[in-house]
Amino acid sequence: MKTEIGFFAGIGVFFVAVGVLYGFWSGWVEPVGWVALNLCGGLGFMIAFFLWAVGRKLPARPEDNEHGEIEEQAGAYGAFSPYSWWPLWLALAGSLVFLGVAVAYWIAAMGMIMGVWAVCGWTFEYFKGDFAH
Repeated sequence: MKTEIGFFAGIGVFFVAVGVLYGFWSGWVEPVGWVALNLCGGLGFMIAFFLWAVGRKLPARPEDNEHGEIEEQAGAYGAFSPYSWWPLWLALAGSLVFLGVAVAYWIAAMGMIMGVWAVCGWTFEYFKGDFAH
């Protein structure tokens, strides 16, 4: 977890530094920019603290060993469907929703309907047809 803690702590340091620099640059009169940047830094520190607190209670992972081997990580990583077309339709539905919010709400409604269809298709992909279990 050391890598993850360092990554999110680095995000926190970066955003706090940029927030302070932005505050000095704008003369602290623009109230949203420096506050939002410092809140982003606080979010990075909050995630780093959570990972640090959880990492103290868990045993060391194979990823934390500098001389570790790939074989030390055991267990299943999940089931993936490499030839599935449903993520494409789901991404298209998401893009229609975002386009509809910007252009016309009827396009967003069509995207939502298509999104429900795509999520159902992706969920039940292995319940019928050639790939049924």
